[in-house]
Amino acid sequence: MRLKDAALIALIFLGIPGCATYGVIENQSQTESVTLQNYSLANYAAEHSRSDDITIVLAFSGGGSRAAALSYGVLEGLRDTKIHLDNREVRLLDEVDFITSVSGGSFTAAYYGLYGDKIFTDFEGDFLRRDYVSEWLDGVASPLLWFSKNGRTDIATRIYEERLFKGATFADLNQRNGPLILINASDLGGGVRFSFVQEYFDLLCSNIASYPIARAVTASSAVPLMLNPVVLKNHKGCHNSAQNYLEELDEKQIKEAKLSPHLLDTLHALRSYKNRNERQFIHLVDGGITDNLGLMAFYELVEIGGGIANFMERIGSKPSKRLVIISVNASTKPRYNIEHTNKIADIEPIISAVTDTQVHHYNSATISLIRRSMKRWSQELSTYWDPIDPFFIEINFDGIQQEQRRVFFNQIPTSLSLNDEQADELTRAGVELLQQNTEFQRLLNQISEQ
Repeated sequence: MRLKDAALIALIFLGIPGCATYGVIENQSQTESVTLQNYSLANYAAEHSRSDDITIVLAFSGGGSRAAALSYGVLEGLRDTKIHLDNREVRLLDEVDFITSVSGGSFTAAYYGLYGDKIFTDFEGDFLRRDYVSEWLDGVASPLLWFSKNGRTDIATRIYEERLFKGATFADLNQRNGPLILINASDLGGGVRFSFVQEYFDLLCSNIASYPIARAVTASSAVPLMLNPVVLKNHKGCHNSAQNYLEELDEKQIKEAKLSPHLLDTLHALRSYKNRNERQFIHLVDGGITDNLGLMAFYELVEIGGGIANFMERIGSKPSKRLVIISVNASTKPRYNIEHTNKIADIEPIISAVTDTQVHHYNSATISLIRRSMKRWSQELSTYWDPIDPFFIEINFDGIQQEQRRVFFNQIPTSLSLNDEQADELTRAGVELLQQNTEFQRLLNQISEQ
């Protein structure tokens, strides 16, 4: 290990004695004068122009740049897939209604949400082929940080602002006719997901329109210890429709809660934001802690919102003939050298092995829940249409047939740095895994036969 790296690690984990760090507050109160249009489900309903024949949800997992590259490849695959809907040929990408993301996947989701097709010319240079780890370490090493009240998170946010988002806010996402982008983080105090959309900001008496996209992405990918939490102020002095809805919601109306009790835990945590004296500041960290696949945020929006038909109405869609969820899962199953010896392993491989085990078990439970829910949602939608089949399309490295190539992907670490070979192969894998997926081909065949 280089002396510089050892010193930086000491700074990161031990901190600088006598120097307190404070989270920068950038979310405005609703009592302040704000004329920008807020980024919400309701505004999305008024703006989008996608077909009501199909509802497509993309879920981008965590996994650093590995996740960003794999999800980018899936976007390329959707761009290159042409279908006929409403008597016209369209790209399947243009029919995506919703992208929910956590951690590394949030870089791709936010970039596409902000720039649209520009992602296919600029994202590789702006993100996939940049070493953000080194840039961040250089920022952490700066003596200016040692005597600043700002933390390591502010270094990351500043880099993402300069390289990726150029000062864009959520009001800028309202300027283009793209899918609704749901960037997700984890609320440390509440123990639940926090989604960057106006309906959640309403619970904090705040406006999302002026909030920086770079800081939201930082929150979504803020690995604890490595980065400080992103902090939101829980403002006082308002009462709005989101708060009213949660207060008036009869828990018995959430039928799914009998099979998924955590929905009631989520509801109670969301209601706790009204305790503003106790919860004055909300500390947000990596979204992968509460949902590494990005699927649970969508699931909870649907269930707490009254079911799939009600949800579609809220986003301006009629109950669709087809419900499609594409889960882009960049989690890995690396091989650990600890099994080659009876020597007690160092702390790093032990932590990595424990984390991977937990992630895979939780991912499996989440996928099982979503599969079961999609069958139920499709039955609900079948009251509007003839019986329909749900399409749950899983994109993950298990779909790689060649063992050597699969090992290659599983050994790519979770980091914000890729070499050129890794970036190329991950992007190519995203395209191939989508196009070769049997459930995806079934979807295309059903559309072509209509």
